[in-house]
Order: sequence, then structure tokens, then C-alpha cells
Amino acid sequence: MPNSQIHNMTLVELKKALNEKNLSSREITETLLSRINDFDDSVNSFITMTSDQAIKEAMEADKKIANGDQTNLTGLPFAHKDLFCTKGTLTTCGSKMLHNFIPPYDATVVKKLKNAGVIMLGKTNMDEFAMGSSNETSYYGSVGNPWDLKLSPGGSSGGSAAAVAARLVPAATGTDTGGSIRQPAALTGITGIKPTYGRVSRYGMIAFASSLDQGGVFARSCEDAALILGEMAGLDELDSTSSAEKVPNYLESINHPIKDLKIGLVKQHFEEGLDEENKKNLLSAIDTLKSQGAEVIEIDLPNIGLSVPTYYVVASAECSSNLSRYDGVRFGHRTENYENLEEFYSKTRGEGFGAEVKRRIMTGTYVLSAGYYDAYYLKAQKVRQLISQDFKNAFEKVDVIAGPTTPSPAFELGAKMDDPIEMYLNDIFTIGANLGGFPAISVPCGFVNDLPVGLQLVGKHFGEESLFQCGHQFQQLTDWHKQTPEQFK
Repeated sequence: MPNSQIHNMTLVELKKALNEKNLSSREITETLLSRINDFDDSVNSFITMTSDQAIKEAMEADKKIANGDQTNLTGLPFAHKDLFCTKGTLTTCGSKMLHNFIPPYDATVVKKLKNAGVIMLGKTNMDEFAMGSSNETSYYGSVGNPWDLKLSPGGSSGGSAAAVAARLVPAATGTDTGGSIRQPAALTGITGIKPTYGRVSRYGMIAFASSLDQGGVFARSCEDAALILGEMAGLDELDSTSSAEKVPNYLESINHPIKDLKIGLVKQHFEEGLDEENKKNLLSAIDTLKSQGAEVIEIDLPNIGLSVPTYYVVASAECSSNLSRYDGVRFGHRTENYENLEEFYSKTRGEGFGAEVKRRIMTGTYVLSAGYYDAYYLKAQKVRQLISQDFKNAFEKVDVIAGPTTPSPAFELGAKMDDPIEMYLNDIFTIGANLGGFPAISVPCGFVNDLPVGLQLVGKHFGEESLFQCGHQFQQLTDWHKQTPEQFK
């Protein structure tokens, strides 16, 4: 098989080629590392490369395959968002605050995938501490969208999404606090899943908002995403919020037909803010699912319009608490010139954090302060429960909820940086699933002005199987997920 085709192969195809010995892990790894070297200067999707280690691990993987000792993902290339701790490898969280932080341990997700046999090629760029919707708040510079490098790939997991979309790596981890996997997946034309809260361990995943953060996967297809998530998911004794719910074999059920599946269409999604061409793509995607026997039912989520303000109160409050640990004493950035302890703290944090992180810390500190806690934080938590209950009520009538992932296609880098509210509204369709802890996936469903957009599917708690089935059936009938940006073919 010619090396020129390796970057266009899916994980499932690469796995088959490895098992049939048509390709070696070293061939795959060296080809993709060379491609990253050639292309990533323009995309800026990686912060750290682990080339030498990757080649060494690939050679070991080839020996295991030759001896028949391989595990499920042995020899397959991968990348991690740079907030998953990786033992001995720089983990920055896209921030100056952690520009020199080398963890002494692996995150559980990293450890599980390493045990399954993946080869880590590097750590991907991201919005600082996962705070952003455009991948412009990174200390290491903005990431370009492979469909048009002047546009945003979305955030905060924009580096992972861009790397997969540009065919630099077939799959990568991401994290999703308010849409940070699904939104970039939609804007770059790939598949991205945020599983149920608790399905994937958060141990070693640097925290932004602990009750909302969840690790997930970017891949080219639902099939690839199912392959990876099956290895990532499961109970972790090191994470008290991880679930003991049994993890099914997602690949076994992915081909099940969706005949008689009930799909809910949220009426509020069509009331305002949705681009007209995006709406046409969405409705066309729904018709495709109907053609397979799915039943479409209009549903009402009466409190969904309150999701954005609710999210930004809750998330900011939790981030102000989580980020208090970055004080320059134990690890990370430390200011050099100071006269007393108070100045040491303030200068360290002032130098180490970017503007968006400071904005959210200040907002969170305010809503948690005496006199404002009841008015803001407590009220937001009450509304959060109302939004979650709306979803639960809807799931009594339907199996899956469908809608747009983003209001519009990718926007220009810099276009929304001066208006935080406009930036926050880009997550208007994704935040609800995080507030309720529901699983959600975005799959490519068309183009608007030659730019990809996504169909979002939200499932019941631990209903990832239905999402994979629905998304996979859609991808069997369409080729949106196979489209590649012209300059990266």
C-alpha cells in the first residue's frame, strides 16, 4: 500500500492493514510525523511533538503484531489534547501558567489508551485552560481551520479537531465543558462525541469546571469514535465521579438499524439565531434518518434559552475555585521579581493567565461572593436542574434529540474576540447536554458557503450506543464525513 494514502485512512482501515501486515506501525507513524512537519506550521494544531518516543513505540508495536501479542489498538497513531497529563511529556493546558509543567503521571484516559496500544504523536493546541470557543486564547497562538486557515476551527479543542480534519492524525482526544468537542467537530467537518458525564474518567484531566468537564473523542467517522471510546470509558477508582455503568461494545451495535427510533426535533432551535442554509442542511439530514424508518417528533425544551447564562455562571464559579491552585508555589509559572507574598501571588497569576481566563475567574469569584451567591450561583444551579428535567421529560417520548451543532459555519479568527457575549453564544445549541450530563455527538451534515456544519444528536444518560447507531447509519448514506479540505488532500 502506498504511503501517500496512509493519511486518508480511517482508524478502522489502519487497524485492518496492520493486522493483515499490509502496513507497519512504523510506516504509519513516520508518514504522519512527516506530514505534521510539512503542514502544521500553517495550522498550528500541535504544541508538543513526541516523535522519537512515537517511533520507538511503533517499532515495539510491530514486534507485538508479528508475534500475535497485539491489543485492540496496537500500533495506531493518536494525539492528546494538551490538558491530559502525560508522564514525562510537557502538559501546558495552552497556558503560560503551565509552560514548564511535566507531569509525573499519566491521566487515566492516556493510560487506558496506552495500554490498548495507541502511539501518541503529540499534544494538541487548545484554548487556555479550555476556556474559549475559537482556539484563540492559547498562549501558543491561534489554530487555523483546515478548510480556510483565516477561520477559527472552534474551541476549546480546536487543535485536536484541526489535526484530524487536516489528516495529520486519524483521531484525537478532546474535552467538552460546554460544547468544546462538538462545536469544533462541526466547524472542521469531522465526528466528535462527548459521552455521558462520568462515562470517562477525569483523573489527570486538568480541571476547568468539574461538574461539566468530560473527555471524549475526535475521529473521521462514528465507527472510529466508537472504537476509541470503548477503550477510554469505564469506572476509575481514582475518580469519584466516574460511573460503574457497564461499558458496551459500541462496535457490535453500531450497525443495528434505526427503524422505529424516535428522534426529537427541538422547536426552540428553529425560532432564532440559526443560519438559513444551516437549517436546510439540518432538515435534509433529518429526512435521511426518516428514510431509514426513524420517527421524528417535535419536542419542547422550555428552559433551553436560559442555558448560556446558566452555564457561564456555573462554569465560571467552578473555574475560579479550580484555578486557585495555580499560585507559583508548587508547580508552573513563577514570577521573578516580588517584594512580599501578596505581590508574589498577584504577579504570578497576572503573568501566567490570559485575558479570558482572568475574566472567568473574576466572574466566578463575584458570583460566589457573600451577598451574590444566592442571586447568581444558587439561582443558576436551580435553573440547571430545570433544563436537565426538560431533557428527561423529552426522553420519555423520544430516544434521541437532533438539532444543529452550531448556529453557523466557521467564523474569521479575531471576529468575536472583542465581544465575549457573542463568542459565548456560539455554544448555544451544545451547552444543554453538559448541564444535564447527557451524551452528545456531532457528525458532518453538509456545507454552508463551502464550509462544513454539523448535525448534533443528544442521547439519554449512557445512551452512547443509540448515538453511534444513528450517526453511523447517517454516514452510511452520506459522504459529508469523507470530505477533505483541498490543501490537505
